[in-house]
Amino acid sequence: MSGHSKWSTIKHKKGAADAKRGKLFSKLSRAIMVAAKEGGSDPASNLALQNAIEKARSYSMPKDNIERAIAKGAGEGIDGASFETVVYEGYGPEGVAVIVEALTDNRNRTASDVRHLFSKHGGNLGATGAVAWQFERRGVVLVDADGVDEDELVLAAADAGADDVELDGTSFVVSSTPEGLTGVREALETAGYTLESAGLSMVPKTTVSIAEESTAKQVVRLVEGLEDNDDVQDVYANFDIPEAVLEAVAS
Repeated sequence: MSGHSKWSTIKHKKGAADAKRGKLFSKLSRAIMVAAKEGGSDPASNLALQNAIEKARSYSMPKDNIERAIAKGAGEGIDGASFETVVYEGYGPEGVAVIVEALTDNRNRTASDVRHLFSKHGGNLGATGAVAWQFERRGVVLVDADGVDEDELVLAAADAGADDVELDGTSFVVSSTPEGLTGVREALETAGYTLESAGLSMVPKTTVSIAEESTAKQVVRLVEGLEDNDDVQDVYANFDIPEAVLEAVAS
């Protein structure tokens, strides 16, 4: 899944830039607040909150911001608004499967926006369950491969409870169960590895190969358009675009 996980790395770097403008931090805070509101303020007993915090940490969100979001969700409510989690499924160009996870206070608005973006970029919104079966929820940690001994990393990851380690370009992809994500991340950080990101992901079981730059551009524009929507938290897709083409399109 090289093309797919390479996009994850590119997306994370772009996300770090977005964070400086405050937009991404706003989305991360919303996810933390909703998780704290629904399951309580203790990450140890609230997996959704634990994962929301992991994602925020991955983008270097300040600890004070995280703590304020937890307190707000657990105590004061969320700006008087009632947010709900909604998931949309659809297809992009060449039958690429796409899952969109959103937090919204207006389901009709978000559904309309998502449907428009699919249509605009050569895709179509599908029914619930249309593509979810093609993905699996996993904990994913990306480790900078520079100077890393693969055998040592595999041992450290296995000791921490990870299921798999795969070299993908300039990164190692360390996979675990959702519940094992925090333990794996903490163990690898303690061992001195440089982590590029850590969080939950919907990992595709199979991928759709796209080699044509024009089609690749259309797929990436669809994903970027969805990710840019204020209500959308995460977008997952099962495309596999060659690294050179992906770099050209992303730039």
